[in-house]
Amino acid sequence: MALNTGKLAGKTAFISGASRGIGKAIALKFAKDGANVVVAAKTAIAHPKLPGTVYTAAQEIEDAGGKALPCIVDIRDESAVKNSVDEAVKKFGGIDILVNNASAISLTGTLETSMKKYDLMNSINTRGTYLCSQACLPYLKQSKNPHILNISPPLSMNPIWFKNHTAYTIAKYGMSMCAIGMAEEFRDEGIAVNGLWPRTAIATAAVEMLGGEELSSKSRKPDIMADAAYVIVTRNSRNYTGNLTIDDIVLGEIGMTNFDEYAVVPGNELAPDYFIDDALEYFGLQKSKILKPKSSSAPKGDNIQDIFSKMTAIMNEEMVQKVNTIYAFELSEAGRYVVDLKNGAGSVIEGSADGVDPSCTLVMSDADFGKMFRGELNSMQAFMTGKLKIKGDMTQAMKLEKLMKTVQAKSKL
Repeated sequence: MALNTGKLAGKTAFISGASRGIGKAIALKFAKDGANVVVAAKTAIAHPKLPGTVYTAAQEIEDAGGKALPCIVDIRDESAVKNSVDEAVKKFGGIDILVNNASAISLTGTLETSMKKYDLMNSINTRGTYLCSQACLPYLKQSKNPHILNISPPLSMNPIWFKNHTAYTIAKYGMSMCAIGMAEEFRDEGIAVNGLWPRTAIATAAVEMLGGEELSSKSRKPDIMADAAYVIVTRNSRNYTGNLTIDDIVLGEIGMTNFDEYAVVPGNELAPDYFIDDALEYFGLQKSKILKPKSSSAPKGDNIQDIFSKMTAIMNEEMVQKVNTIYAFELSEAGRYVVDLKNGAGSVIEGSADGVDPSCTLVMSDADFGKMFRGELNSMQAFMTGKLKIKGDMTQAMKLEKLMKTVQAKSKL
């Protein structure tokens, strides 16, 4: 959608985590309007699985018509943040917009979340948002239309948003609480502080790592968040503050009714993002309460063995190289199976598998396991409804979707 109005020409935006994903999409949107963009991110050298650096993003911003200042910044480092803000003010004369986009995620339960991961998420998400805001506020006070925009969700106390990843929820909700608190604190000074969140999954490299091609194909492009961010920061800062809103709601407020252009695969069912209560029905839940999974009779043990036998039949060295993971399945009646897709041509071991260290363990009923591998239940729905519990590396667990589709296609379960 062509939303650019020129309102950001000459304005300076400080964007954390702008080297890739949503942050970079917002940076490019602002650049097309003629904005100056401070690319504040850690990535100086491209990650093998997460392409993009502060320098490549800065070049794209310049190519899009804006001016860029690449800054290598770990937003956990107070002096690094303050130095980058000082550099921005020295180069561009001030700061008009702050986008707190940088974030860390680990969708793990309490026993699986190390304190190192807990500290990482809270240091980047909540503390980083607070620190960047604190550093930019003296200059935002001097702007004619100052905005702080946190990429953070609406606040819902529904337990479903806490039960499987309490530490991550605390960290993301902390960003939203910064928005609510600072909006009131600086209301009289005309500084707008808002939160923006996507209704659906957004196709970024991080989502690709979490859910593979299956989740990406059910996602929207980062452009929808960029367009919504643009609408928010071009509004009068004195009239629009203290909101925790959603991308398509913002665009709907300016008259957009069709969002098909943002779909990665037009016509595909869209996977909802976390923290939006309207999405609970997608996961088989009600808004008012968490439903217990409906009981169903488990298939016979030989059916479970048949699934693993068919899985073994399609394994090969190419699959092992692509997946490079060891999964353990703890099934309610059939017991434990280890699927080794890390060594040799792959194998399935029934029982404890001494000496084999799984990357993640998936706990579920025999019946739901059968449904998942027949394509009747996807892993995200199973996880959100409590039918699937994951111990260990959540990222590896989300790769299962691709493996399941391969099994379904080749063995016709």
